[in-house]
Amino acid sequence: MFDPTVHHPTTTTTTTTHQSPTVDKLAFLVDKFKSIDHLLQVHAVLLRHGLHHHPVLNFNLQRAYSSIGRLDYSLALFKHTHSQNIEPQKALHSQTIRLEFDSDSYVRTGHVDVYARRGDLAYAQQLFDTMPKKSLVSLTAMITCYAKHGELDKARVLFEDMEDRDVVCWNAIIDGYAQNGMPNEALLLFRQMLAARVKPNEVTVLAALSACGQLGALESGRWLHSYIENNRIDINVHVGTALVDMYSKCGSLEDARLVFDRIKDQDVVAWNSMIVVYAMHGFSRDALRLFHEMCAAGHHPSDITFIGMLSACSHADYGCMVNLLGRAGHLKEAYFLVKGTTEPDPVLRGTLLGACRLHGNIALGEEIAEYLVGKNLANSGTYILLSDIYEATGNWEGWVQKEPGCSSIEVNNMVHEFLAGDRRHPKSKEIYMTNPFHNEKLAIALGLIGTQPGSTIKIVKNYRVCLDCHAVTKLISKITGREIVMRDRNRFHHFVNVSCSYGDYR
Repeated sequence: MFDPTVHHPTTTTTTTTHQSPTVDKLAFLVDKFKSIDHLLQVHAVLLRHGLHHHPVLNFNLQRAYSSIGRLDYSLALFKHTHSQNIEPQKALHSQTIRLEFDSDSYVRTGHVDVYARRGDLAYAQQLFDTMPKKSLVSLTAMITCYAKHGELDKARVLFEDMEDRDVVCWNAIIDGYAQNGMPNEALLLFRQMLAARVKPNEVTVLAALSACGQLGALESGRWLHSYIENNRIDINVHVGTALVDMYSKCGSLEDARLVFDRIKDQDVVAWNSMIVVYAMHGFSRDALRLFHEMCAAGHHPSDITFIGMLSACSHADYGCMVNLLGRAGHLKEAYFLVKGTTEPDPVLRGTLLGACRLHGNIALGEEIAEYLVGKNLANSGTYILLSDIYEATGNWEGWVQKEPGCSSIEVNNMVHEFLAGDRRHPKSKEIYMTNPFHNEKLAIALGLIGTQPGSTIKIVKNYRVCLDCHAVTKLISKITGREIVMRDRNRFHHFVNVSCSYGDYR
């Protein structure tokens, strides 16, 4: 029997103190084991000394168990490894081939699943393609793997070819579309799932809520909320937080707060979500008040909490000052304020970049854009604003071609999308009677003629709202007596009676 005290004795006149065996010696014993009993004894020593998670020893144990056909032990070790990497899986796979277990459909499915979960698309696909018969588990694993790599066409082909589909494979394809910026397709698949009489679970509704939020489809989100309640899907903290996020992105602060207040056992994530909601909508005082309530309830703020609070404060005060100086043409003073912030704020610099466009300051605009790119804080809006500066000053060499702006609005449970100058909509004649060519104005026009008088109009934009549309939307709100909620790429604007929740800060 292996005795760890044999190798490191420390002898005194009265006692013997035992030290832990070295990793090298234990690795040698694992590699040179003579029987399964001997290997189990070495394994027990590793457990006793807390060395069973050591990457070298863990890998050697997996290899040893595989070599004697104990794949169950080897796979269990792999799954409980703290820092898994793909090499142990390849070693385990090679042992199954050597022992001629690889033809077993269960074993091969397990390998496909592990490769797919680790994100190794090439190995997973190679092994999957050689399987004579694909199981439901292997098909679902490959759909998930394809979706994670953005290969939605391949994922969809596998999904459509499946004879039997359980809730897990439906979840994989729905979440794949939602996570890859195709929310319309995600919701369409969700409806097909219901039509196929497959009962959704928590994972399904989380993906569907994410899709509703991306689209700003409030009515679809409300219907989904009712479905969750009517079908007794538990509104735990995860589902509750997802509902808060969905209602926020759809522009309904009231619904978001109602859901938040009903969440049982609110954790710091739930509190953070509501604080960030208020910050993004420009209600900094409500965000601050909720922060104090959170602390009074005994929750410790996290990094996300403080980011939300800083965002609320910057939108309310600091950002307004930068915007004010920028609009007045005091770009140097505004830039001095921006550089004085403790953390790089892409929103503040984006605001100043917009002022550079307004006043035709190419040099400062390029400097700000280069900073954002260098800090990995740039988005498509950065290039759009820089492109507008080049275009306005006639600098066509520096001009950047931008993708078309798009605005959307949900009317009668249907999401309508508009590009600038778009005349494909069946009601385009009526829409253009009230509206020029900016796509957000087209969406507002459809909202005015397609929704009940006095109801709130909610618009989603893929770019930042321009100065002209910001000013016009305030007037439309006053003239029609409607609240207009507009979500652009930076924040939410609530237009009521010639005022915006952000003032004139865009």
